[in-house]
Amino acid sequence: MGRVTVKTIAQAVGVSPSTVSNAYNRPDQLSAELRTRILTVAANLGYAGPDAAARMLRSGRAEAVGVLLTERLSYAFSDPYAIGFLTALTAVLERYQTSLVLMPIGYEAPHAGGLRTPDVTAVRQAHVDAIATLCLEAAHPAIELAKARGIRIIGTDIDPDPNSSWVAIDDVEAGALVGRHLTELGHLRVGVIADTGYPSGTVSTGLSIDDISCTVCNARLRGLAGTVDELMIVSGGHNTRESGAAAGGALLDDPKQPTAIVGLSDVVAIGVLQAVEARGLRVPDDVSVSGFDDVPAAAEMGLTTVRQPIWEKGRRVGELLLDKDLEPRQVLLPIELVIRGSTAAPRRPR
Repeated sequence: MGRVTVKTIAQAVGVSPSTVSNAYNRPDQLSAELRTRILTVAANLGYAGPDAAARMLRSGRAEAVGVLLTERLSYAFSDPYAIGFLTALTAVLERYQTSLVLMPIGYEAPHAGGLRTPDVTAVRQAHVDAIATLCLEAAHPAIELAKARGIRIIGTDIDPDPNSSWVAIDDVEAGALVGRHLTELGHLRVGVIADTGYPSGTVSTGLSIDDISCTVCNARLRGLAGTVDELMIVSGGHNTRESGAAAGGALLDDPKQPTAIVGLSDVVAIGVLQAVEARGLRVPDDVSVSGFDDVPAAAEMGLTTVRQPIWEKGRRVGELLLDKDLEPRQVLLPIELVIRGSTAAPRRPR
């Protein structure tokens, strides 16, 4: 027998080719008895199923969406914020049998002078209907390439472009919430730990806001800067507990030790708690510590933080990814300062 096709099966069963196609792609359109009969005949004839690539070419749809990550791929499976966001997003996608493609954006080998160019190969080769972004600035080369390819973009940061689509929080106001809280407690010198994207434990000190390219971190820093007398900005590399511990240690060992330390994520702030304990110090007696996002571990650790609706953000992004006509296309979600036992008035001014 030659190549078995949908027409071959249709002739053998005595139905139309579209009915055979429905047995695979729209089973709800057929009775259970008819679908079973079609699949049985197909199996006996050695038919492996419809050609997914051909189906996508005919429909013009990939039936898949992507998520661009500025972090390593492991971030999606280890960071509690990313886990919560992606879990909510995929809960929406699975209802419509749509696949998810994780697309980490790494860097090519450094050029002369140590410059690092983003590797956008994943976007160049991706076959997806739309892409969501996590902590990528609007002008990032990966986003520009996706737009040039005609791929819809759903951001997770505020974008002033009136034609953009995003679900976000006001990260500048989130930073201001923490800054006002610490200032009201009497803290004048505040250490802040930002993400530079370098390997965990890569400590950089004496940074300025302009040195921080991560959109979320930069916005939170601007909010803090507008409400705090003095900021000491450092980094420990990637957004991990290890980075928080390394950078937190550098701040605690500095002769100008701040009276409060802010991690620009809860994960980093929890690393700071480890550095405090390792030095025989106590929170908040010796130093106050706060974070952002309110991941589950923040409550367990008694961490003061800014709560954002992570699940709701993932759900709304998923809906916008699937439906290009859904309104509104720009969604600003609420935030809340959650004060716990990790912050208090400084015991003595420094």
